[in-house]
Amino acid sequence: MKVRDYKDLNVWQKGIEIVDKIYELTDSFPKSELYGLAGQMRRAAVSIASNIAEGFARKSNKEYKQFLYISLGSCAELDTQLVIAGRRNYIADKDARELAEEINHESRMLSSLINKLKLNSESSNEQRATSDGKRATKCV
Repeated sequence: MKVRDYKDLNVWQKGIEIVDKIYELTDSFPKSELYGLAGQMRRAAVSIASNIAEGFARKSNKEYKQFLYISLGSCAELDTQLVIAGRRNYIADKDARELAEEINHESRMLSSLINKLKLNSESSNEQRATSDGKRATKCV
């Protein structure tokens, strides 16, 4: 499948799945956490997919990688917040483990894409590596 925009990327799609799960999960948090931990978790989850999209829209692989690194950082942030939510008993251990594995999977996908971009740094700015190992032609 040819990648036409960021929505075609598996790594972005996985990021959106994480956003959906985080919103669903944080809906049950205490109201006192609406602007605290729940809000931070939602922002971190949204940041993952948003930075993938913004990086894809940039002109160079160097800029693209920088935004992917930000997404990777947001994964670590969200994983930490998930630990805190579990310690506060806001979520069940099973839910925390499952979501932590999804975040870990997303992190691995991001790292793989970053590494492919590093290997393809000599490519023109019009070509992109994707997390699927395929080459994408960026529509300008």
